[in-house]
Amino acid sequence: MMIPLWIKIAYTLFVAVTVAVYTVKYSLGNFLWFSDIALLTTVPALWLESSLLASMVAVGIVLPEVLWNVSFFGQLLTGRRVTGLTDYMFDPHKPLYLRALSLFHVFLPVMLLWMIHVLGYAPAAWIAQTALAWVVLPLTYFFSNPEENVNWVFGPGANPQKRIPPLIYLGLLMIGFPVLVYLPTHLLLQMLFNA
Repeated sequence: MMIPLWIKIAYTLFVAVTVAVYTVKYSLGNFLWFSDIALLTTVPALWLESSLLASMVAVGIVLPEVLWNVSFFGQLLTGRRVTGLTDYMFDPHKPLYLRALSLFHVFLPVMLLWMIHVLGYAPAAWIAQTALAWVVLPLTYFFSNPEENVNWVFGPGANPQKRIPPLIYLGLLMIGFPVLVYLPTHLLLQMLFNA
């Protein structure tokens, strides 16, 4: 065993509680966010000590989570809105415990990087994450609420876009995530962990 048992148990319990609460408080479409998929996928990655699963979800979320953290801590420390990504974290109408559960955005990327350090980086992660995105993005488009704009399938930011036909925008997004997010992350992780 390369990953301590206590980490596996503690993380699994946290995810179980988070899933139970999110199931009651949010729509099921919320689980299609790439960050939520990473949260869930990290459970089998831990127990199986799978380099591929850990690497794959790291490729998918490390860059977006850096932006989430910059937005959250920037607003927390300065009181000024950085991006709209973390507006819900400062919404007093949302219960504090619900917002606290979203702090997984802070520790999950660090944990995934640590797992890759321990298990090694799987070079197939970029392809695997791209294949996952090509399934998740159309599912999100057809089965989630446009007002929630999960994974930005209806437009960048909080509101659906109206300039480009929706399916063309979705196609561009399906190219954009692998090229602009996953590939740079893949190259960086490969350089850092397989040098």
